[in-house]
Amino acid sequence: MASYTTIADWRDVRDGYVVAITIRQTEHGEYPSGRDYSLHFGEVGGDTILRYDNAHERTKGHERHTRDDVEYIDFPGMLELYERVTREVDDRSSASWEWSLE
Repeated sequence: MASYTTIADWRDVRDGYVVAITIRQTEHGEYPSGRDYSLHFGEVGGDTILRYDNAHERTKGHERHTRDDVEYIDFPGMLELYERVTREVDDRSSASWEWSLE
């Protein structure tokens, strides 16, 4: 069984929105990138506004979810993707988020 090392795992709720970040390093064969991640921004108790994940990386690759669409993306690397998410969420939210890689 492959092991996982948690890089970041946090959740924050503000002004009716939620940010939930999970990033794990792994050697599991389902994740050729070496990362298992979900970078989520949504409404509390409601819709996804934006989420990047690789839940099915082996079969579908890396995905960018919005309210109305799923787009397959090239994986630029974890730090670059994390920075992209912070910019996109900050552009869509009136809340001030404390972005942290624990």
